Amino acid sequence: MKSYTLDDLARLVDHTNLHPDATREDMERLCDEARRYHFKMVAINSVQSALCSCLLAGTDIDTGAAIGFPLGQTSIACKVFETRDALAAGANEIDYVVNLTEVKAGNWAYVEDEMQQIVDVCRAAGVPSKVIFENCLLTDEEKIALCEVANRVLPTFVKTSTGFSTGGATVKDVRLMRAHVDPRVKVKAAGGIRTADAFLDMVRAGAERIGCSAGVPIMDELRRRFEEQGVSSIEL
Repeated sequence: MKSYTLDDLARLVDHTNLHPDATREDMERLCDEARRYHFKMVAINSVQSALCSCLLAGTDIDTGAAIGFPLGQTSIACKVFETRDALAAGANEIDYVVNLTEVKAGNWAYVEDEMQQIVDVCRAAGVPSKVIFENCLLTDEEKIALCEVANRVLPTFVKTSTGFSTGGATVKDVRLMRAHVDPRVKVKAAGGIRTADAFLDMVRAGAERIGCSAGVPIMDELRRRFEEQGVSSIEL
């Protein structure tokens, strides 16, 4: 159990807008909300890295670029280039999607090489790396095998989902990932987390970062609960 203030909970949120038709005004709104609620990061497509890093300049809110998103079906070289390009544009967190074709083929050498190359770029730049599994398309055995690859490479996070496939984060998957990944690697839950109760369930299950587009209503609901209960923190 750990004690969380409202700000502690806000700092778990990767405030997300990955829509392909997102406008500049949408990005400005996303960053403004991140500042007002003191979220940890804005999660955006990599092409928005320069804009969002500029909008968030002078704050402690990170700009998180999604790489190979949402399918993961580009070469290692492409993903490494996109990672470097996003970092050069101002991104300071990276979430990338694994190559599911190679996962399904059991080509773990390829999967590890991809993970190692991207994590190495992030590590050299001093920024967090997150590996997106897309659990809704995987068997439990494949999820565990990916955790074992992560145990050798040690990315900052393993992540449940893109939120753009057939399903999102589940408590079961968060628990499974937490049980099988090295303690030095954190778990991020993302995809379909739209309520305060779902948010808290993911934290209880072991998630140390929550990716969602509903961070504002979730935090408003949590603030209301804190006020009604007359508490300044909760135990999870």
